[in-house]
Formats: sequence, C-alpha cells, structure tokens
Amino acid sequence: MNVLEHVWSTKIKFRGIEAGKAEKIVEMLLFLSALSSILVVFFIVAFMLKESVPALALGFDFIFGMTWHPAHNLIKPCVEMLVGIPSIVLGFFGLMVLVVLIRDSVGGYGECILAGWILLAIMTLPHVISISEDSIRAVPRAYKEASLALGATPLQTMRRVLLPHARSGIVASVTLGMGNAVGETMAVLMVIGNPNVPWILSSVLEPVRVLTSTIVLEIGYVAWGSMHQHALFALGIVLFVVVALLNAITTTVIRRRVSRRR
Repeated sequence: MNVLEHVWSTKIKFRGIEAGKAEKIVEMLLFLSALSSILVVFFIVAFMLKESVPALALGFDFIFGMTWHPAHNLIKPCVEMLVGIPSIVLGFFGLMVLVVLIRDSVGGYGECILAGWILLAIMTLPHVISISEDSIRAVPRAYKEASLALGATPLQTMRRVLLPHARSGIVASVTLGMGNAVGETMAVLMVIGNPNVPWILSSVLEPVRVLTSTIVLEIGYVAWGSMHQHALFALGIVLFVVVALLNAITTTVIRRRVSRRR
C-alpha cells in the first residue's frame, strides 16, 4: 500500500511539474506577443519621427505657418493621391459633375458612354503615370549623360534613349490601366445610364450597359440555377478572358523586345 501511494504521489508531482512548465510556456508566449505589439508601435513611431525631423526642425513655422509648399513639384503626389480615392467616390463625382456638364453642354441624357470614358481615364491615368515615371527613372543615369554629351537635345534623349529603355515598364503600366478599366464596376455603373434593353450605339452621348454593370444590376434578383444565372457567370468568364488576353499580349511584347536587345 505504501508503494502504491508512493507511485501515485510521484505521478501527481510529475504531472504538476508538467502543468507548471506548460503554464510557463503559455505565459512566455503571451508575454512575447504583448512585447511584439509594443515593439511594432515603437518602431512605427520611431520611423515617423525619423522621417519628420527635417520638417519639425522648422519649429513654429511648420505648426503655425500659413504656407504649404514642401516641394517645388507637387504634381506626382497629387497624381498618386488619385490612386487612393475609392471608386465609389469617383463615381459620385462623375454623376454629380461629369453627367451634369455633358447634359448642359451638348444635351442628351448626360449619363452616357462618354462620361464613362472620361471617368475611366481619370481612374486609370494615375496608375499609368506613376508606373511609367518609375520605369523612366530606373533607366541608368549614365545613358542620359552620354546622350547629352554626344550633343543630343533633352527631347531627343527622351525619345531615343530613355523611352526605348523604359518601354517594357510603360507597356506594363498601360496594360495594368486597361485591366483596371475593364474590371471597373461601381464608378462606371453610376454614369453610363444602364438601359434595360441594350442596343448598338450610334453616338457616344447615348446610354449603354457594360458587362460589369450588368452583373451587378441583375445578380440580386436572379433565380438560382436558372439560365439567367449561368449567363451572368458567363459574362464573368468573358471579362476574365479579356484581362488574361491583355496580360498575355503584354508579356509577349515585352519578351520579344528583351530578346531583340540581346
């Protein structure tokens, strides 16, 4: 009996030691998790302070000054700011401004394919401009300096040296913009009119219904399992194929140009 009690007490002690170790491991993991979150916040604040020191060094002029002119070129930040604007906000802008402007100036519906074109141009150009500029800046500076040293003008250097070497990035940016334009839904939905019966357009001032808006407008009341539902999914396949073809064409063009350079 004493032996059994001794064995049983030994097992209880062993289990207690294991439970204690498990609790310590859990406590350590929780402590490390809390510490990691604190460190993340600390590094974010440290990075923000490091990057803002040159501006904060201006003192009261930065806090209470009435002039906002941090750089000589404000164009690129303004363009990149358009990328972060939600599409629904741009669609509301198009509905309240573009549609009214077209209706008052040229007459007609106002909600037409022309308004959709203008709105898509506003939405896609920031992507194209930003990526194209990065591609041009990625060209080695020595190419530009060598061209200017040989007597070429800045325009000739841009046309004959910089743009050919940055062409792959520019083509990629255009393809990305086209892909965004093809897949855009909400902004276009608000400005193109969406007639109940589609027809062949005779003017850019007529309303139209595109594939994406058709899916959004009709998916809410479609009967599950019906041909109507299958047709809407088929429209999605068509959009997918169009975007895939654009990507394939771009990849082919870029590879051919790279192989020619070699």
